[in-house]
Amino acid sequence: MTTGAIRIANCSGFYGDRLSALQEQLEGGDVDIITGDYLAELTMLILGMDTLRDADLGYARTFLKQLETTLGTAVDKGVKIVSNAGGLNPAGLASKVRELATRLGVEVKVAHVEGDDLRGANLFEGALTANAYLGAFGIASALTRGADVVVTGRVTDASVVVGPAIAHHGWTPTDHDALAGAVVAGHVIECGTQATGGNFSGFTDLFRDGAPMSQPLGFPIAEVAADGSSIITKHEGTGGAVTVDTVTAQLLYEVQTTRYLNPDVTTRLDSIRLRQAGPDRVEISGVAGAPPPEQLKVAVNVLGGYRNQVEFVLTGLDIDAKAEWLRSQLDPQLTAAEVTWTQTPARSGDADTEEGASVILRCIGKDPEAGPLGKAFTGPAVELALASYPGFTMTTPPQKPSPFGIYRPEYVDRSVVQHTVVHHDGTREVIADPTEFVDPAELDPELGKRPSPYPAPLDTITRRMPLGTFVHARSGDKGGDANLGLWVKNDGSPKYEARVQWLAKVVKDRKVRELVPEAKDLDVDVYVLPNLGAVNVVIRGLLGDGVAASTRFDPQAKGLGEWVRSRIVHIQEDLIQ
Repeated sequence: MTTGAIRIANCSGFYGDRLSALQEQLEGGDVDIITGDYLAELTMLILGMDTLRDADLGYARTFLKQLETTLGTAVDKGVKIVSNAGGLNPAGLASKVRELATRLGVEVKVAHVEGDDLRGANLFEGALTANAYLGAFGIASALTRGADVVVTGRVTDASVVVGPAIAHHGWTPTDHDALAGAVVAGHVIECGTQATGGNFSGFTDLFRDGAPMSQPLGFPIAEVAADGSSIITKHEGTGGAVTVDTVTAQLLYEVQTTRYLNPDVTTRLDSIRLRQAGPDRVEISGVAGAPPPEQLKVAVNVLGGYRNQVEFVLTGLDIDAKAEWLRSQLDPQLTAAEVTWTQTPARSGDADTEEGASVILRCIGKDPEAGPLGKAFTGPAVELALASYPGFTMTTPPQKPSPFGIYRPEYVDRSVVQHTVVHHDGTREVIADPTEFVDPAELDPELGKRPSPYPAPLDTITRRMPLGTFVHARSGDKGGDANLGLWVKNDGSPKYEARVQWLAKVVKDRKVRELVPEAKDLDVDVYVLPNLGAVNVVIRGLLGDGVAASTRFDPQAKGLGEWVRSRIVHIQEDLIQ
């Protein structure tokens, strides 16, 4: 147990992130732990398909590439590495890390965490993958017992940060506030450079001082204190910035209610307080926690069938008539179980480029079998090349059908899951379940949806302007639901509090349906987070069966926030500078 803060760095936010990040974090300054998050719902599906080809795969192979040039340096510096890159095969990845260490001549102690994989339990019919989200105490035990590298399967994204903090500070399962604070720190840095300016709606503000936009963004670091409070920062001289707004952006990413459930603790998102503590230093404090939920969430992926698509370019005049003629010719020939058509809007006026005069007509087919989406799908489309609308062309040659998966969340009793650490010496330890669980009232989905504490806006003169005039956004996916976080820019304006009040009163479920017409028949939940000057919106079912199965233009809702920011709303004139 140590009283000083532990410096925990991140080197990956997804499977495919910048390979050099681990080396950059090692060489950029002092850190105690480097963590990497490689897993997402879609990633688990990809790894599941890998295991269909080769049962020895199922882990994020890029993690090994990162270690090729960094493992020796990490050991020399005493920096420990914690990663969930084990995916569906943490034992296999741990073995590969040992093989790599031997080849490099590096003495390293490798442990792994398992027990999340429930495929063998046959609880979910047809499951390609079924992984319970594990907590952080297994990671903590592995580090306490001397591991230099810990690889895991499907722990929660924050757990790779919470585990080292537990080991460093000696927290117990009932230190709920400290655990909750570490969960928040972990959530902020787990997506890598999204905390330092990546995917940030205020990116233009980061470069107004002349900083080069070509400079790679620095990966984040969390300095976690003994009480669970933290400072979010990055190595000096790296690109991007750490501000209250960049941290808020990540805090609101892919969350739902005001209660953030983790296997170790229930975190009250409405308790979080942020403060700019210096250049590229943001303090997170005041985080309150409660006991964890009694059940564990399980990410289940099943094979949904096959999909294919063709894209047609329509140019110039009579766009709608061209689209109608093509569809009337092609539709009767398609035998796929589901066919979806989408079309980009035509641009009005006299375009001065051919591309500017064109739109894309997209045809997407899905079927339980590959046959209706092979030549039976692409052949009829190609055969119309000389027999349909004038200017017929396609964006790409015909493609082969590809399998897709469907994600769904499930929940199981903790007794079904055996959270196990295989220590570096080969001994096995089963991590005990918590003995205290959250009060069901704490999980009321209505918490935070109650009427805003702010008074209604006074009748005043308004102007029609983009919502993004002083509102930032960050959006993403949670299965078939879309998450949209909106918050008022922390730009030092004396109008800040009044703007926060305006946002909380304006953004209601009815307004969201106006801003996002696709949501007109969907359930919309809006949660107010006053401490962050924010509202968090969850649009239920916007993404259908989830990213791998969705036929929506933006299947992960990554651009949803930017679209909503561009929508025109009535803003009180006294709120506009």
